[in-house]
Amino acid sequence: MRLPSIMFCIFLLLFVNASHAQQCGSQAGGAVCAAGNCCSQYGYCGNTAEYCSPSSGCQSQCWSSGAGAPPPPATPTAPSAGGGDISGVISQSVFNDMLKYRDDTRCHAPGFYTYDAFIAAAKSFGDFGTTGDSDTIKREIAAFLGQTSHETGGWDTAPDGRYAWGYCFLRENTLDSYCNVTQAWSCAPGQKYFGRGPIQISYNYNYGPAGQALGYDLISNPDLVATDSTVSFKTALWFWMTPQGAKPSCHDVMTGKWTPS
Repeated sequence: MRLPSIMFCIFLLLFVNASHAQQCGSQAGGAVCAAGNCCSQYGYCGNTAEYCSPSSGCQSQCWSSGAGAPPPPATPTAPSAGGGDISGVISQSVFNDMLKYRDDTRCHAPGFYTYDAFIAAAKSFGDFGTTGDSDTIKREIAAFLGQTSHETGGWDTAPDGRYAWGYCFLRENTLDSYCNVTQAWSCAPGQKYFGRGPIQISYNYNYGPAGQALGYDLISNPDLVATDSTVSFKTALWFWMTPQGAKPSCHDVMTGKWTPS
């Protein structure tokens, strides 16, 4: 489930839009960052050493020189009501613009991938779309929508190109069993574990842990991922937020909690 760079760039440009313009300091007419955040030497707001340390060129609201430890981080500027509520970060109109063909009758899931289901599912993952500064928050949501659009996107000859058709598909076309009998999670009789939902979750060894974490028996009823919109988004967010084996989670990578060694 690798994110092509073009998908990430398209969604980041659509969503973040002007957020990459300098926000503070000499690059922005002497503006000061909101919520006590520091202004980096490059004119961006944040609360980590690269923004706040005088040795890194911090321009305003910097950490004191020689301080033994940085002050507590500033209050996050992103909405946090309800924990994991990202409706104040991404509006329904922006969501619709990003995924403008998802309800097209040429797609396999018109009416399934709704904004309300996405927002409701995100509330089950309090750190998704709420971690870091404003740019980091937007980058993570854009990356998630870009990745899931790649997984469910259109075809090469589609109007506006395949990358404009995110969330067009609901189930994998092949409908193979995807049962790995060597794994700890047994397969239920008659059930198949082909790709379903925004992340196209596949194999019994993903359906089992996802269902366990979310409180659903997805081994016995994997098609719940293709019949309940909120559950479908929850499985995608579970995969996004959960480290897989020796690999870090997508969330940790996109928010900078993990960096290559």
